[in-house]
Amino acid sequence: MPLPTILSDFVGLIFPRVCLACQDPLARGEDHICTGCRAQLPYTDYHHLLPDQNPLARRFWGKLPVQHAFSYLRFQKHGRVQHLLHQLKYQGQQDVGRILGRWYGEELAEAGLQATFDLIVPVPLHARKLAQRGYNQADSFAKGLATGLGCPWQAEALRRVANTKSQTRKNRLQRWENVETVFEVAEPDLVRGQHVLVVDDVLTTGATLEACCAVLLAAGAREVSIATIATADR
Repeated sequence: MPLPTILSDFVGLIFPRVCLACQDPLARGEDHICTGCRAQLPYTDYHHLLPDQNPLARRFWGKLPVQHAFSYLRFQKHGRVQHLLHQLKYQGQQDVGRILGRWYGEELAEAGLQATFDLIVPVPLHARKLAQRGYNQADSFAKGLATGLGCPWQAEALRRVANTKSQTRKNRLQRWENVETVFEVAEPDLVRGQHVLVVDDVLTTGATLEACCAVLLAAGAREVSIATIATADR
C-alpha cells in the first residue's frame, strides 16, 4: 500500500472524517457526504419536468418571466438537508455547497441543459454580513454548479446595497417589501444579453430571487432562471 494512503488511513483513525449529513464515519473515497446519505437525499427531479408541470416554476407565474426554476433537494425539518444547510451556512463547511452544486450541475448537464445558461450569479450577501461570516454560502453552490455545467460564474455581478432583516418569520408580502430595493447590478456589461442563472441556498417564497431577477432583467439580461440547493414546501 502506498505510503500516502497508509498515512491518510492512520490520520483517519485518530481524526475520523464524518459525513456532514449523518455524522457517521466516511469510507475511503467518500467526500464529505457518505454514499448512504447521498442515495437517501430527497431529490426533487424538477429538471426532468416540463415547465407547466414544475411546481417550483408555477410559483413565479404572473410575477416574473423565469425560464427555468430548479431546486436540487426538498427541505425537511430535522432531516439530512437541514443538517447539511446548517453545516454550510453556520459551520464554515463551504465544501457542502460546492459538492452539491457540482453534483447538481452534472445532472443538469446530463439532462441537456449544459449550454442553456451563459452566466451563473449567486444571491449576494451584504458586505457587513459577508465580513462576519467570511463567505457567501450561495457562492459556494454557484462555484459547484459552474464546475458541473461547465459554465462561467461571477460572484460580483450583483450587489446587495442594504442589509435587510432576517426573512425567517416574514410572510410573502413582508419578504418582498424587505428585499424589493436592496439589490443592484454591479457590472451591467457582464449580464447584458445573457441568460443568467441566479442561485441561492433555500427557496421559500422566492421573494429574494424575484428581486435579483428583476434587477438583472432591468439591466439588460436576455433571460433569467433560478436554482437553489433546496426548496421548502409552502
